[in-house]
Amino acid sequence: MAQLKTHELYQIETLLKEKFKPKEIAKKLNKHWTTIYKEIRRGTVILRDGSTWLDIPVYCADVSQRKRQESGVKKGRKEKIGNDIKTIQYIENKILNEKFSPDAIAMRMKNDDSIKTKLCTGTIYRYIYTGMFENLDETHLAYERKGYKKPEMPRRVSYKMLGAKTIEERPKEVNKREEYGHWEIDTVVSGKDESGKMKSTACILVLTERAKREQINRKIADRKKETVLKEMRKLKRQYGALGFREKFRSFTADNGVEFSAYKEIEKLGTQIYFCHPFCSSERGSNEAQNKLIRRWIPKGSNIDDYSDEFINWIAEWINNYPRRMFGGLSTNEYKEIHNTS
Repeated sequence: MAQLKTHELYQIETLLKEKFKPKEIAKKLNKHWTTIYKEIRRGTVILRDGSTWLDIPVYCADVSQRKRQESGVKKGRKEKIGNDIKTIQYIENKILNEKFSPDAIAMRMKNDDSIKTKLCTGTIYRYIYTGMFENLDETHLAYERKGYKKPEMPRRVSYKMLGAKTIEERPKEVNKREEYGHWEIDTVVSGKDESGKMKSTACILVLTERAKREQINRKIADRKKETVLKEMRKLKRQYGALGFREKFRSFTADNGVEFSAYKEIEKLGTQIYFCHPFCSSERGSNEAQNKLIRRWIPKGSNIDDYSDEFINWIAEWINNYPRRMFGGLSTNEYKEIHNTS
């Protein structure tokens, strides 16, 4: 029988209560009708009607899930995690409270001597999907669509930034991600209310370094070009004129109006290159780390509800997050090894 996911069992239970027939449920879930019939048979229990005292067969998703787990234990090999409560709690805490992905957990466990049972990424995913954890299921994961390729969009210049340098003019060594100091820059905005009005003008100015994936977050009042320019000047004061030029060798931005004061920003000692419109993949590192921010500040949130300290803490959390590309090291650990300022 084709494996049904946990949330599909509850969908079956709900649809049956709404008087859908098994073949109709199969069509809705894109499953073969025999799979649905077998699943209903497995999860059906007999309940006694309190008024008529008649026995009534009722499908219960929780019963089916329990039977699946019991069946898996009986027919399968002994699970590696066994009764290792400490490891189970470790994984639950990492996903529920620290927003780690299973891959990040597997890398962190590898170097954590306090964890006795080491698990690979695939095993952690399997345990989650098969209900091994009491407080954790697949709904707690931050999903990404794999193998999806966006349609090619026409590449054209932006008439907002006439005279600015495009990404095609960016030095080839920047593309290689070998030299530290080349950043992608973007803003994460507040959500809209039910009327479609922005909840607030507050947003986050996000900077992502291309080689080491270092993250800098700054909460700003709005997306006006003057506000972004003011924040850039604060960064220059923070690092000093020479330090600013060494840390921020270049920026790659989209064509948002917030970066239209590019001439003034370049006078601070750096160079800005603009992506093609509708080509967010040209700032791929930015986009990936914006998803990490959204683990703590979901889409639709009002950025004004979050303090400067918390937004800065998210950046530090990202900088300490285990990376597959760095062999399980975080950005901070990788920078320390390679003596990057």
